[in-house]
Amino acid sequence: MRQSEGHTATNRRNGRSAGVAVGPGATGASLGSSSSSMGHQTEGPADGDSEERNEGEQRSVSPEALNSASGEGSGGHAGQQEAPDGGWGWVVLAASVIVLALTLAFPSCIGIFYTDLQTDFNASNSETSWVPSIMTAVLHAGGPLCSVLVEAYGCRATVIVGGVLSGFGMAVSSFTNTITELYITAGVITGLGFCFSFQPAVTILGHYFVRRRAFANAMSSTGTAIGLSTLPFLADYLRDELAWRGSFLVLGGVLLNCCVCGAVMRPVGPKYRHRPPRPQSHDQDGLPSPGAKEDGPKKRARAWLSSLAASLQRNMAFDLFCSNLRFRIYSLGITWMMLGFVVPLVFLVPYATANGMEQSRAALLLAILGFVNILVRPPAGLLFGLPWFRGRHVYVFAAALLVNGLSNAICGLAASFPVLLTFVIAYGLSMSVVGSLLFTVLMDIVEMSRFPAALGLLAIMESVTLLVGPPLAGMLVDRTGVYTYVFYSCSVIVASSAIFIMVAFYLLERRARDVRTSSKPYTQPPKPGVSLTPDCQYSSVPTQGSNAANTETVYITSV
Repeated sequence: MRQSEGHTATNRRNGRSAGVAVGPGATGASLGSSSSSMGHQTEGPADGDSEERNEGEQRSVSPEALNSASGEGSGGHAGQQEAPDGGWGWVVLAASVIVLALTLAFPSCIGIFYTDLQTDFNASNSETSWVPSIMTAVLHAGGPLCSVLVEAYGCRATVIVGGVLSGFGMAVSSFTNTITELYITAGVITGLGFCFSFQPAVTILGHYFVRRRAFANAMSSTGTAIGLSTLPFLADYLRDELAWRGSFLVLGGVLLNCCVCGAVMRPVGPKYRHRPPRPQSHDQDGLPSPGAKEDGPKKRARAWLSSLAASLQRNMAFDLFCSNLRFRIYSLGITWMMLGFVVPLVFLVPYATANGMEQSRAALLLAILGFVNILVRPPAGLLFGLPWFRGRHVYVFAAALLVNGLSNAICGLAASFPVLLTFVIAYGLSMSVVGSLLFTVLMDIVEMSRFPAALGLLAIMESVTLLVGPPLAGMLVDRTGVYTYVFYSCSVIVASSAIFIMVAFYLLERRARDVRTSSKPYTQPPKPGVSLTPDCQYSSVPTQGSNAANTETVYITSV
């Protein structure tokens, strides 16, 4: 009987292992990173217990399911939508490149006019640094409001509105008389326009590309590099010809090109359309009844405000922040990183000119930084789209961020052109990898349907540190008179954020492996013995020779 029990346990174990689904196809929540280029997305669990049980499992989502929620606003197409991974998507990708060149790279060009603004408004370093700081902070802080507009009107209309706002803000900035007015026009209005153009341009790429998403994100991020390589030259030329006021007016006209880019960002074509007719009450004669008339303006305004509040609450993704531990860690690390990530770009030109370098050569440093990004980001996108990097995007991102932080210390060696050129190359190489993977890692962590809301919340969190970073650096320069302290501080901040992200994700994955190992049921291995079959003869042999005569033969007819 003991032999038969062991044999039965073996069959039970094999049957159990054959009936359990393990791997990417298993159902359940997931916090593990997956390759966005292959269309795998993850979702955080609802509570802490399920988070530990399901850590590391992945849920495979088809491209159609990823794009089922990508309808263009309330008036868009209902039903499933198909990501072409090409076709008109390449036109949309080119438009996104131009939008990112005109938005994300623009605040760094304010450094070209840094000295002129200080002289005309008689402002300190801290007061002047608020202009690019407010512009960058509003660019990120308007994320939830932008998500509401994208949900209601679609990516195309939102990008066009952003182009109008940014162009209007820069044009009005040329007529300001105080630094406070410049905060409102160039900071708030232009920054909000940048937000309305930038976020939908990134979001729509996730609907057009699934298999090539890592490559598309890397290519779109080259827009920032193109802006960094061209806008400093344009700003320096306009400054010499038209002064800063005329330059701001011309740059406002340049920013209107975002409207043209937004016009080509049409919705992804649905597989099928279904637009049910709106119900309307009629009287017996077939005419609209008096009850169907619109309510008063006050009631409509209250309804609109309540709908806006509900949309903002839905697009802030606080539930995702509380349930998805990986998203929580990533967003906190990125928020801390932004405190020192963009500050070197703002103070590089003032630092160089304050140490006797010509304005044109200082602008050339920013241009070289852009050219390095142009050369590195496309091959980086192709490289990180390979299957080997699936699930490793966050570690490559953290390693590049660590190199980026350490490169800031190079500026403390000297302010000569060769030293700053070395800094620009090292900073540009690491910045290329960071820019290529910033949104890819976020798409790995959250579902594509929640990506706009996650990006909106992340933008809000970033805006806090982006707002205070440059003014704090300017205050440090005002009190010490030394620019190198700014670069050393940025080095510590960015490097520490990289270490935090890398270590936290490693510990989460190790805990997930331990949970999976401990959750496997223990099964007793089968005892060695003969294979039993019906009607077989089994001889019981005693261990003591004296009892050999008492050997008994037992016939087993069933098991």
